[in-house]
Amino acid sequence: MSRIVGVHAVLPPYRYPQHEIRDALVEMGAVGPEGRGVLDRIHAASTVKYRYLAMPLERYRTLGGFGEANAAYVSAATELAQEAVRGALHRADIAAADVELVVSTSVTGLAVPSIEARLAARWGLPAHVKRVPIFGLGCVAGAAGLARVHDYLEGHPHGVAVLLCVELCSLTVQRGDPSAANVVASSLFGDGAAALVAVGREHPAARARGPEQGPETVATRSHLYPDTERLLGWDIADSGFRIVLGSDLPDTVLRHLGPEVREFLTDHDLKPADVTGWICHPGGPKVLEAVRETLDLPARALELTWRSLAEVGNLSSASVLHILRDTLDRRPPLPGTPGLMLSMGPGFSSELVLLRW
Repeated sequence: MSRIVGVHAVLPPYRYPQHEIRDALVEMGAVGPEGRGVLDRIHAASTVKYRYLAMPLERYRTLGGFGEANAAYVSAATELAQEAVRGALHRADIAAADVELVVSTSVTGLAVPSIEARLAARWGLPAHVKRVPIFGLGCVAGAAGLARVHDYLEGHPHGVAVLLCVELCSLTVQRGDPSAANVVASSLFGDGAAALVAVGREHPAARARGPEQGPETVATRSHLYPDTERLLGWDIADSGFRIVLGSDLPDTVLRHLGPEVREFLTDHDLKPADVTGWICHPGGPKVLEAVRETLDLPARALELTWRSLAEVGNLSSASVLHILRDTLDRRPPLPGTPGLMLSMGPGFSSELVLLRW
């Protein structure tokens, strides 16, 4: 087993209510006048009240093509990542020089060298640190990143690893794309970053206790669903990342996620009713309702996920770490009880991480 010993979540400085973002999208031509009514309805149905953006809202009106947007991504992502990892190390009371592995995830911009490489010296990471930058997993990458950190620490029980998730969804804005997928995406996604520090079972911090400490990772499961490649993802165009979002995504979750979760829990002599903390990615209202229905969960089980969706929107891979942080800060479950982190993303795929508080 490995143990999470520090989680830190950060948001960019520009916060806007949903209606201001909606109006700005109309002004910049993201939808035509004929699509205003649809845009209004979808933004209202999203349940998102506020979102944080990498740049001032007026800056998006003059943002050029993919190259300019990606340069803005690298600049803002570097700043947020700097704060996220420093905060997680501080919460964990772990020295940067002790970190052996950094797994970094993002699907909203490209950086070569990768973001963690640009910041390694500033953080004080050792020159021999192992780096695994991940692109392409999208929203599932927060849970998948934790799973891969756990895999490493199982083989390095004295080790220290960092997971960094940085997503600047606003910089993928597509003007002149009236598709339903683009309108839905424009109502949900926000910007943010988060990091966690985990240690192997034989590290001294794995035995410590305190309010800043997190749960143990017990087991993980990945699942790739066949014939679902066009359900969720990007099409890469001259204008950058264009969302692929199938209308049957909630139905896919409803059909497949429940059996997958129940089988995973049964392998550990558990059932959904035993789980005291659900760290669920906020894919959107219809997806969350499908998760609740397929697992027969009480409404309160996903309360922090719904709250995160309302307060900051869907942060892609960073969301589950924000919700984990909120769980630890606001309503930590009883020690010794099971928790479950779950995310879904392009592939179409799901990732399950069994926790013990």
